[in-house]
Order: sequence, then structure tokens, then C-alpha cells
Amino acid sequence: MTDFSSFDFSGHKALVRVDFNVPLDDAFHITDDTRIRGALPTISKIRKDGGAVILMSHLGRPKSGPEDKFSLRHLIPHLSDLVGTQVKFATDCIGAPACEAAGALQPGEVLLLENLRFHPEETKGNEAFAKELASLGDVYVNDAFGTAHRAHASTAIIARFFPPDRKMFGLLMEAEIRNADKVLHHADKPLTAILGGAKVSDKILIIEHLMKRVQHLIIGGGMAYTFLKAQGKSIGKSLCEEDKLDLANDILSKAKEAGISLLLPVDSVVADAFSADAQTKQVDNDHIPDGWMGLDIGEESVKLFEKTILE
Repeated sequence: MTDFSSFDFSGHKALVRVDFNVPLDDAFHITDDTRIRGALPTISKIRKDGGAVILMSHLGRPKSGPEDKFSLRHLIPHLSDLVGTQVKFATDCIGAPACEAAGALQPGEVLLLENLRFHPEETKGNEAFAKELASLGDVYVNDAFGTAHRAHASTAIIARFFPPDRKMFGLLMEAEIRNADKVLHHADKPLTAILGGAKVSDKILIIEHLMKRVQHLIIGGGMAYTFLKAQGKSIGKSLCEEDKLDLANDILSKAKEAGISLLLPVDSVVADAFSADAQTKQVDNDHIPDGWMGLDIGEESVKLFEKTILE
């Protein structure tokens, strides 16, 4: 893999995997463009060199093929403003629409492909689909840190179709990896790690890795309720991986043996439905009522976590 900053993109068509999975309101306006802004330095460098940029991303979780609410075309007006040029759009990420748009692309121009997840082959890591995507450019740049852990066609599989000197991380990915390396290998002590997310199973390797390095491990998010249930607490209808209760207990035991302070939420904001107009209340995590689900940490958990972080 080559170095992005020293690569000259002049005359190249760079196929860039970005993470433009941004929130949209009911009128399809972007409500938080942080992820798009994160990719701008990478896009800018390629264009300044005299290269063309072909952007590919997913948006949301379309169930079965194209859905207008998940179309990346909604991003074009704001993306064009941010990039400083009119971004072109291909109505598919493969096939004739993508090939024709990519083929006509001139140096300095930017093309956005339609949502990768409109094809189930993307999340399945299909090799033929990855090869078709790869044919659109002659350099591959992965700048999608938020999805880099998934073995999808556009992240892991596609790299096989580019020689080592034509595939690289973008500037956002490089910065994230530098930061991770700094924290994991050169951090001051004591080191506190905060983990969230829905599933313990998604984070098990990270947890095991961190337990060799941290003094405090704070666990929030939906995954906290799997740990709480493993401790015998009533969690109502909160998110829980029933088949990972033994794993959660094993992690708790290992943390205790290693002298790591593993902190779980002590109270929750609970709701009677996953809905904006649901009834809500705060309860301690020993007594989440049946039919209610934990959706956020409560005030006592905030104080507990804050105290640990500040120390």
C-alpha cells in the first residue's frame, strides 16, 4: 500500500470509498455534514494534482434494492457547495450509468455513484461486484473509516483488484489510524476507554485488545444491557444479545482479574416504545420495568462516567 500524500494523481481516476452515511430530515436536507467534511481534504488533494474523483458510499440500510429516501442524489447540492464544483451523479454504482459517467470524467471533476447498498452484493462482499466497481478507476483510495471494519465489496474485496502502488488510505483514514496508534501504544496513564454500540459481539476483539492497555473501561450504548442482564438485572425489553451473556460475564471476570475498573451505567432513560413520542422516565438499572427499554444513560451514570474521565 502506497502513501497518499506523496502520490501524484495527475491523469488518474481515483475511486474513493467515503462514508457519506449522513442523517437527512424529511425534506432530504443533511442535518449533520461532519462525515462529508471529513473527506474534503482527500478529494481536494486528488483534484489539485489533476486527478478525477469517483466517490462511492452507502446511505442507510435499504432493504431490497433502490429506495428514493436512501438515494445519494439528495447529497449532490450540499456536496457540490462543499467541494467547490458541480458534482456529477451516476444513477447506479455499476453498469452502463456508472461506466459512462466515469468514462467521461475529466481531470478535476467529481462524480458520485449511487448508493452501494442498493446492491445486496455490497454487504455480502461479492467479488464480481467488487471487480465491476474497481473497473471504474485506476487508483483505489479508502477514506471510509466508519465502515472499514466490514468485509464489504467496496472496502475489503475491491482492494484485491489494484496493485500495491495503486491502493492507499485517504487523509481521514490516515489520521484516524495515527490517533488509534497513539492512544493504544503511546498514551499517558491512566488510560480510559469508552465503548458503545449495539452488540458485544461486534466489539469483543476491541475489548480484549483494550484490556491489555487501559485502567478504566466505560461501557455504554445498547451493549451495556447485555452486561447488565448477565449480572442478573432486569432489563425489560432493552437491547440484549441473549447468546452473549456468558461472554459478557467472562469479560467482567477478566477485567476484575486484571484490576481494570469496568464501569457500566447505573441508571437509564427508559421508554415504552422506540418512538419520538414515547413515554419516558429515569430508573435505576436494577429495576427496568417489563415492557420498557433503556435508550440512554441516566443522570447518575453521567456523574459516574464524568468523575472517572476527569480523574
